[in-house]
Amino acid sequence: MIEVNQLRKSFGTQEVLCGVDLSIARGESAVIIGGSGCGKSVLLRHIIGLIQPDSGDVKIDGENIVTLNERQLIKVRRKFGMLFQSAALFDSLTVEENVGFLLHREQTMSQTEIKNTVAEALELVDLAGTQQKKPAELSGGMRKRVGLARAIVYKPEIIVYDEPTTGLDPVVSDSIDQLVIKMRDQLNCTSIVVTHDTRSMRRVGNHVMMLHHGVIHANGKPDEIFNSNDPIVHKFV
Repeated sequence: MIEVNQLRKSFGTQEVLCGVDLSIARGESAVIIGGSGCGKSVLLRHIIGLIQPDSGDVKIDGENIVTLNERQLIKVRRKFGMLFQSAALFDSLTVEENVGFLLHREQTMSQTEIKNTVAEALELVDLAGTQQKKPAELSGGMRKRVGLARAIVYKPEIIVYDEPTTGLDPVVSDSIDQLVIKMRDQLNCTSIVVTHDTRSMRRVGNHVMMLHHGVIHANGKPDEIFNSNDPIVHKFV
């Protein structure tokens, strides 16, 4: 479903991606790991089409999005839902308004339909009845769940999670991991999880790729990564 070939990107004199090759199959739960500042989020932005590479290809369902214009990219981006690291909620809006933000902008559904769709998404992430709360009234884990509800409200084919358990305690982190698995199984979607949390990697992933020095340094199943004799991989996990 997603294929990246020889992707390169520099910012000034700093080369961040140095020829990344990866592929993610439909329905897969892929995890991208690596140290802080190794380029994981930059790679994600290329996959979604938010950044243009210096060279290389990014194919979504066989279509090379690098050659698309902004109008064409909007159509491709509709295949994605994204949970941002900080949840990225609008502080001045209620939970219901945050989750239904895109639906209100598109104006293709009635107010009643939007309310019902938002309620279904919140129920799926175990936050039924929180529609009128503001983000400031929610815990960190609850804000992540609201962000996830917003990501799934229009039934995307691919859900991208950028450091979903960062800043959360182990119990809440485990609940977020369970939600990632639940979304993959119930919505039948492809998952891409960027994390440096090795416990989370083992729980949610069935395909793990390690980004190191701008390339995919290791690639395999979670157990293969955990039992790797490669000194760089071994030190990380």
